[in-house]
Parts: sequence; C-alpha cells; structure tokens
Amino acid sequence: MLDFGIKDAIDIICVAILLYQIYRLMKSSGSLNVFYGILVFILIWIVVSQMFEMKLLGSIFDKLVSVGGLALIVIFQEEIRRFFLTLGSQRQLSYLFRWFYKKNVTDDDDDMSTLPVVMACNYMSKNLVGALIILEREMSLTDIVKSGETIDAKVNSELIKNIFFKNSPLHDGAMIISHGRIMAVGCILPISHSLSIPKDLGLRHRAALGITQQSDAIAIIVSEETGAISVAMHGEFRLRLAGNELESILNEQMKNN
Repeated sequence: MLDFGIKDAIDIICVAILLYQIYRLMKSSGSLNVFYGILVFILIWIVVSQMFEMKLLGSIFDKLVSVGGLALIVIFQEEIRRFFLTLGSQRQLSYLFRWFYKKNVTDDDDDMSTLPVVMACNYMSKNLVGALIILEREMSLTDIVKSGETIDAKVNSELIKNIFFKNSPLHDGAMIISHGRIMAVGCILPISHSLSIPKDLGLRHRAALGITQQSDAIAIIVSEETGAISVAMHGEFRLRLAGNELESILNEQMKNN
C-alpha cells in the first residue's frame, strides 16, 4: 500500500504550479510547441529509464538530459529571466515583505492620477496621434529611462499631447511615467518576438509587449493608423479599449501597486 501523506500532496501541488507557470511563460512568448515537446521527451525518458529499464537507450537519454538542461538555459534565457521576475513581483510576496518591514509611508506618497494620461490618450486616439506610454510599478525601469531624454516633470495631459505631436522631436520612442512624474521620453524598449502577436499590430505594440514581458510595467499604446487604444501588461494585450475602460484598468492596476 502506498504511503501518501501531506508532504506528497504539497509536492504534487508545487510541481503543478511550477508547470503551469512555465506553460504561461511559453504561451506568452510563442514557444508553446517547444514546451509540449519537452514534456513528451521527459515522458519518453521516464518510460525508457524507469519502467522498461532499457540500459543502452536510457543512458543515451540521460546524456541528452544532462546536456539539454544547459542548452535550454541558453535558448530560453529570456523566458527564465521573466519567470523569476514574475515570481519576485507577485503581490503576495510584496505584502509579506511589507508585513516584516513596515514603512511609514502615506497612501498618497506614490499615488498618481491616471486621469491626465487617459485624457491625453483619448485626444490622441481621436486625432490619430501615435503614442507609447509606460507606467512603472514595483520594478525599476532605470535602464530604460537612461536610453531616452530625461524630463522629470509632473504628469500633465497637455505635456503628453505636445510630446507625442507628430512634428515633435521627442515623439518617437516611449514615455516613462514613475510615481506621478514623466521621467523620460524617446526611450528604447525591448522588442517582443512572440509569434502570437497579431500581424496587424506594429512596432509600438511589440515594444509594449516586450517591456511587460520583462517587467511588471503597464504599457499604453495609441495606434497612429487606427487610433485604437490598447494596454499591455503581464505579457498580454487588452486591445481596442474605450476611454472609460482604459481609466478603469489603470485605476485598478495602479491602486493595487
């Protein structure tokens, strides 16, 4: 009779959670077929080595697994990096750290009004002005800020519209907003190479998805061709949003920051 206890149940649950998180990362990066292939290979390896105890074939599989582990780390270094970034930025961990380390911070210290951003996006959407706005959350975007022109100005609807005006010298690249201030404009973002991105979406959308795959930031995109407003977060898109939907998403996400 099998001796199945609480530790075994916890072990199975942990493995299931780990596999699910890997599945989500692979899906968002367009590498889902590779994930399925790895699972099939592992199952075959277990059957050959453990069930049928085929020594010759089993030893070949053992060598492939030992070398394949390093190969997978090299091939999927971005996905692995994003996995640990996601793991370390979960709200549950944040609450845990805050419970051990309590700071005397008022609720308004890091608060920012999302209304100027929403108003500017609505205006740019109606006038077919392209824009890419990144809202920093818990993870620092210092390296991204350094790639652009530093401004450090209070978030203002008119300023946002003027920066992304078609003839403005700073309209290319992304705007980074942190703690209620426009930190930099014209910033360069990492481009996502996910195959799941619809083909009708351009470079702005790929850049927006790229930064949300590598951080917990929120990216707002206004299409220059259609005027459609979209949001990227956690490596996923929310496309063609109305102004009230954008405001609701930003208020919810930034409030929980």
